[in-house]
Amino acid sequence: MSDENAQAEALAADSPEPAQNQPAEAVKLPMNGIRVIDLGTFLAGPYAASILGEFGAEVFKVEHPIAGDPMRRFGTATKRHDATLAWLSEARNKKSVTIDLRQQEGVQLFLKLIAKSDVLIENFRPGTMEEWGLDWQTLSQANPGLVYLRVSGYGQTGPYRHRSGFAHIAHAFGGLSYLAGFPGETPVVPGTAPLGDYLSSIYGAIGILLALRHREKTGEGQIVDIGIYEAVFRQLDEIAASYGLFGKVREREGSGSFVAVPHGHFRTQDDKWIAIACTTDKMFERLAEAMERPELASSGLYGDQRKRLAARDEVNRLVIEWVGSLSRDEVMTRCLDCEVPVGKVNSIADIFADEHFQARGNLAKITEEGLGEVVVPGVIPTLSETPGRITHLGPVMGNATYEVMRELLGISADDIKRLRQRKII
Repeated sequence: MSDENAQAEALAADSPEPAQNQPAEAVKLPMNGIRVIDLGTFLAGPYAASILGEFGAEVFKVEHPIAGDPMRRFGTATKRHDATLAWLSEARNKKSVTIDLRQQEGVQLFLKLIAKSDVLIENFRPGTMEEWGLDWQTLSQANPGLVYLRVSGYGQTGPYRHRSGFAHIAHAFGGLSYLAGFPGETPVVPGTAPLGDYLSSIYGAIGILLALRHREKTGEGQIVDIGIYEAVFRQLDEIAASYGLFGKVREREGSGSFVAVPHGHFRTQDDKWIAIACTTDKMFERLAEAMERPELASSGLYGDQRKRLAARDEVNRLVIEWVGSLSRDEVMTRCLDCEVPVGKVNSIADIFADEHFQARGNLAKITEEGLGEVVVPGVIPTLSETPGRITHLGPVMGNATYEVMRELLGISADDIKRLRQRKII
């Protein structure tokens, strides 16, 4: 075990959040014994490797010997020259191995590594791996049981397959951005986080688990193919069925919903925001009670969903006025007392102060050499018997290259020195 891992695990043992901070040996993690090669860059695909690593998989991040993964330089810089906060958070639990796949000897080293691994993840534009001599036939010959996740903007087939892909483009192409914003106004970015990258990686992780299950039965590997836009499109509930059956195009609705009212975000007297969701008549009845206006839920006024929808502007006006007359804490208390679905619209400062985030271990505190305590999102989902963990944050570039070359691939020290001199590793 490296000194870095030992230090991270010692720190983890002192932490009150057991789910992500138990030492790797403390529990039998469900992905123990699975070796993952993460060849991608940035986030779409590599995040799938992060998920598997949190639950015990050994993850080797393969990077170019000179440039490394560009995500090391993406986001907020830190005192570590090779690590932004985004890298530290999303490359956690991985070990870095440097190999230049643009050199033939590097390709041969990579194939030796593939032969000793279970999963390969990449997110290059379709055709790139083939250009390097790493087509599926070659990879599967090296390892017939290989599970191969390929994430790209538009997938490996179809007329757009060679287009570059980014989460922002996937949000637009997949239909999400069209729904984000207020009626008649410019579609907005649906949050500043690259949701498509995360979503495609989650689906990728599911695909890997399914393929590994198939391999258990047959010994056969296979390709898992996902376009980032597909992961976005799959989240859009009934819009495909609605258009297919009725030709209905759902438009932007601001913070509201076409299926329910009141159902949106409302500003409080102290200039904060809360979310209220009343999707049934019973929920609205409870809200009317919280507002001390029980008559609003009568059959003669807005007690029926259809009447509320027909009077959307008036119902929203009543709720806006009521929420705007009280502080956020007062609105929260009244709604919770009456069992109205309500929540704060949290900033990250609110999240850090929230007792529920703390109690659930959603804010993991990891000490990083030279940086001190770094807070990153905790491990999810929570497994009762085999919880995931964080052993360390994003690795220093090449920190496991020697380990892999010498111990795993059996390359001599002299050959390793030669490979370094030629910048193949």
